[in-house]
Amino acid sequence: MNRFAELLDRLAYEPGRNNKLRLITSYFREVGDPDRGYALAALTGALSFKHAKPALIRELIAARTDPMLFGLSWDYVGDLSETVALMWPKRAGGGEQSFPGYPPPLPSPTRGEGAQLRTRQPPSTTADSNSQGDGRAALAVPSPLVREGQGGGCSGRDADESSHAPNHNNPPPPTLTEVVTTLRTLGKTELPRQLERWLDELDETGRWALLKLVTGALRIGISARLAKTAAAALGDRDPHDIELIWPGLSPPYLDLFAWLEGRGDKPVNRDPAPFRPVMLAHAIEDTDFQNLDPADYIAEWKWDGIRVQAVAGRDDRGHITARLYSRTGEDITGSFPDLVPSLRLPGAIDGELLILREGRVQSFNVLQQRLNRKVVSPKLIKEFPIHLRAYDLLGDDENDLRELPFAERRERLEAFIEKLDDPRIDLSPTVPFANWDALTATRANPASAGAGEDADAVEGVMLKRRDAPYLPGRPKGQWWKWKRDPHIIDAVLMYAQRGHGKRSSYYSDYTFGVWTEGEASDELVPVGKAYFGFTDEELLQIDRFVRRNTTEKFGPVRHVVHEPDKGLVLEVAFEGLQRSPRHKSGVAMRFPRISRLRWDKPPREADRLETLEKMLKADAAELEA
Repeated sequence: MNRFAELLDRLAYEPGRNNKLRLITSYFREVGDPDRGYALAALTGALSFKHAKPALIRELIAARTDPMLFGLSWDYVGDLSETVALMWPKRAGGGEQSFPGYPPPLPSPTRGEGAQLRTRQPPSTTADSNSQGDGRAALAVPSPLVREGQGGGCSGRDADESSHAPNHNNPPPPTLTEVVTTLRTLGKTELPRQLERWLDELDETGRWALLKLVTGALRIGISARLAKTAAAALGDRDPHDIELIWPGLSPPYLDLFAWLEGRGDKPVNRDPAPFRPVMLAHAIEDTDFQNLDPADYIAEWKWDGIRVQAVAGRDDRGHITARLYSRTGEDITGSFPDLVPSLRLPGAIDGELLILREGRVQSFNVLQQRLNRKVVSPKLIKEFPIHLRAYDLLGDDENDLRELPFAERRERLEAFIEKLDDPRIDLSPTVPFANWDALTATRANPASAGAGEDADAVEGVMLKRRDAPYLPGRPKGQWWKWKRDPHIIDAVLMYAQRGHGKRSSYYSDYTFGVWTEGEASDELVPVGKAYFGFTDEELLQIDRFVRRNTTEKFGPVRHVVHEPDKGLVLEVAFEGLQRSPRHKSGVAMRFPRISRLRWDKPPREADRLETLEKMLKADAAELEA
């Protein structure tokens, strides 16, 4: 665990991508199986432990330190894992003590604790293989691991010495493998005491890494793609090759590392309906167009739903297996049982999940009524009928089409949708254009360019190179997204909260509001929350303002001064507005972000709620027209 903790610590402070790659690849090269496999799983987000929650960590530290001191320290540091790692006090004398309300810790056989004594036959010193040893007692388990990812049995003098001390007063820190395998099998009642035990055994960096691992909040500036690229470098492989087989792999990836090191064959994904890593687009800038030829691209609408992958395949018995995946690979089939019967042909569709009523695409706010549902009732299915709008075809029966040019995949998609002939699945239309000026006009007015009554559900247009293969990740120059111009308002900063990861020491999450008529005078009502869009320098400026102008504290939330003549005005950009009964203002923003700091503007000149109401009415009128 210490070796993994050292890796995380160095990655957290390393800004350069190439240096991060070298650090991770070196770790994979120096650390053996299965530790490096679990490290790869942690870096790619493939590990989760359902019982390890931040609330439990807070309970543990509260039992060891003064709660008020911890609260003040957490507020200052900003990150829970880092605060606990720094404050955790070891027990005097290293004695065992149960966490209140929980049973004592279980022994750890992998480190020689709690093992039963038995008679060990020492190695024979004569040629007679049947000769017996002296019958001295020895542990029937391996000795503590010598180094990360490696283990070995007790032998010779070490084994004899260990036999006299079956319980360690100062056991070595756990390995990464021990942590992962233990957490996977440990019950909810045993977990607190085991975490407490590990925290006692590890140093500050080890404790920080352990807590980051178990709570799933690494946030060290490493993407899953970067971790896979580092693994590919171990065997001088193309990262794309790993992406293609990744959905069929599972931690600790023994077959993958064997292939990368030339010790085994390339792993094969035998899942009849596997997820394929998605291809993403770059946001296009005005300066990009001068280097692009319109003839090289196909345009299509960018719909305001959720990106999904609908996959169907035949199992060993020839039966169809159908699944629906989110863009991150999460299996969401159970939330949309009404779409599964439509996936009756073997293939893999990349598309957008929408709600259609009487042939008309509904708003994202309506779609949200179907998201994250564990139980889907017949009434919900009837009121919010799900629909799949297809963008791309990644596989047709057993044929992998991802290496084909997009133009050819598009032709196959059209034939596939026609053959499928299902009312719940249709084709996303392409958008004809002769030049960039024509596409600019189309983007500004989708209703007159073919989107018709569905124009309100169009976020913008997508540009895809005709010759582009389907590549995992966000390859440069292949796909571009060109969203419609955002709405802009001036709002007043009302509340602030610390961020996470590298932003844990800064107030970077902001709640803002606009003016409306109150009982006695105008008052601010919150209309949104944003935590990006500003530069690092602007972050420092806002953080300084929050610290100097906090008037009240509500746990981690800071109430920032927001009076007519004193406060900070933020220029907020957002994609659209929707009615929302959950907000006091009655409206909700889509994708709000901070576009500019208005130090020049007093809060009294910020926008009013009536302005947002007019925007809502204007959008509705445009749609009806």
